Amino acid sequence: MKQAIVARADLGMGEGKLAAQVAHASLMAYEDADDRTRSAWKGDGQKKVVLRVDGESRLFELADRAEIEGLPHAVVRDAGHTQLDPGTVTTLAVGPAEDDRVDSVTGDLPLY
Repeated sequence: MKQAIVARADLGMGEGKLAAQVAHASLMAYEDADDRTRSAWKGDGQKKVVLRVDGESRLFELADRAEIEGLPHAVVRDAGHTQLDPGTVTTLAVGPAEDDRVDSVTGDLPLY
């Protein structure tokens, strides 16, 4: 099992900002999963991979695919307290779920 977090590379987020957005996405998608999935993922080491896209539209395409596939997922919009304007879409988490199910949505993306 794994979780993929997809971050927008076009925003130029600093390393700390990126880390915070990835953490938000991971937790939000975890909360979207059912109890059995959360337990299995925790027991399997909570594997995560961070991937990148170059725009908001691509991120939403992936979110739509995750929704259609019935995968836990979450889109993060920034609060706007530091580097970004309020409401800026920064990241998407897909999973936790079985590797092949997550890969069906994010498998063609490059690592961040």
